[in-house]
Amino acid sequence: MADAPTAALLLSRMQFGANITFHILFPTITIALGWLLLYLRIRANRGDGPQWLAAYGFWVKVFALTFGLGVVSGLTMSFQFGTNWPGFMNTVGNIAGPLLAYEVLTAFFLEATFLGVMLFGGDRVSPRMHTIATFLVAFGTTMSAFWIIALNSWMHTPAGFEMIDGQAHVTDWWQVIFNPSFPYRLTHMSLASGLTMAFLVAGLSAYRWLRGERGDDVRLGLKTGTTIAAILIPIQIIVGDLHGLNTLEHQPAKVAAMEGLWKTERNAPAVLFGLPDETTRENRYEIAIPGLASLYLTHELDGEVKGLDDFDAHPPVAPVFFAFRIMVGTGLLMLAVAGWSTWRLRRGREPSPLLARVLVGMTFSGWVAVLAGWYVTEIGRQPWLVHGVLSTAAAASEVPAPMIAGTLVMYLVLYAGLIVAYVSVLFHLARKANTGEPADPQRQPKAFAQESVDHG
Repeated sequence: MADAPTAALLLSRMQFGANITFHILFPTITIALGWLLLYLRIRANRGDGPQWLAAYGFWVKVFALTFGLGVVSGLTMSFQFGTNWPGFMNTVGNIAGPLLAYEVLTAFFLEATFLGVMLFGGDRVSPRMHTIATFLVAFGTTMSAFWIIALNSWMHTPAGFEMIDGQAHVTDWWQVIFNPSFPYRLTHMSLASGLTMAFLVAGLSAYRWLRGERGDDVRLGLKTGTTIAAILIPIQIIVGDLHGLNTLEHQPAKVAAMEGLWKTERNAPAVLFGLPDETTRENRYEIAIPGLASLYLTHELDGEVKGLDDFDAHPPVAPVFFAFRIMVGTGLLMLAVAGWSTWRLRRGREPSPLLARVLVGMTFSGWVAVLAGWYVTEIGRQPWLVHGVLSTAAAASEVPAPMIAGTLVMYLVLYAGLIVAYVSVLFHLARKANTGEPADPQRQPKAFAQESVDHG
């Protein structure tokens, strides 16, 4: 297949980028929120207090709303494989097809089936069966992410295959799935999901607190969200460092773009700020700390870091450079807020109005960090779709640019409307949360989905 024209290629990339940008917001919540729901349900079953079942009743509505948008937005990506990127399946379909099929099995045959029991079976099955359904939904959500990240990681660090007549054929499925970057990406994304969920829980709970709700379930949401964030963010920083070392080994051009390093050098500086200029091959208005990049990339003060000038092809520098700094900056802000929150809420203390407002402002900070990290990962892989195997231009379709532009505009308008509606409904649920009579954790819960409809 001949390379696609530049305009059509750029528009196809923008369209798929818009789709994945919208879609990824929702799995980053549901992956971790499913496990939180399981924890809440188990504590309710143990009779630890009515607040656990009340918290479950509220957050299962958020899960259902988020899960629905995640499924719908994910379907359009499958269509784009055929309409915009036929070269992808033509070349690596023998690998991508089965992995995507496994994801569908877990997403639709496991998650969706037991989601029905979890949402509508609360007053029809025993508490134990309801807990098992919650576990299977959480497990299915995680396994769905497992297969998607396995495929995405393989596209970055392909292994376990051979090319025959221009097509990839599997030689070792174990190497395909557990490719060199997979463990780091899976761990990094799982922690990112946990942090996204933690700040969402803390933020919406803080919003309810500011509106005068002082129920035990609100206090539980505040304490749980901030505690999870305080535990996970230091671990994420360590995992991020390990992931960076793995990326330096397998995709050094991406790391050079992240760091804004143009020339190979020892004692490489960490560029805190600059305006990358690909024409002059330098950073304008650069502010840097000498030697720091070599220290955290190679763990040696005089370690050698390759610059962009050493590569015949490298990703566009500015988007990767700035996205990386947004990701790191948001992570450091999360660290500060999580530490402050945990200290403030220790031993049952109430949040200050300032802290509550900060937590509300951080409600969707996980989304900012995830999207910035995703842009670093995916733009940083360019010009490859499958690193070293299939270029992005070779995989694109021959659909005319005006047709792609038209559908791109429709996507953007639709996604903007849906995201506004989603956020509005979340805060509507928080405002209308039913704090009524304390729930009896030994009773079977109501059908939570029906309760959500009643409040809507």
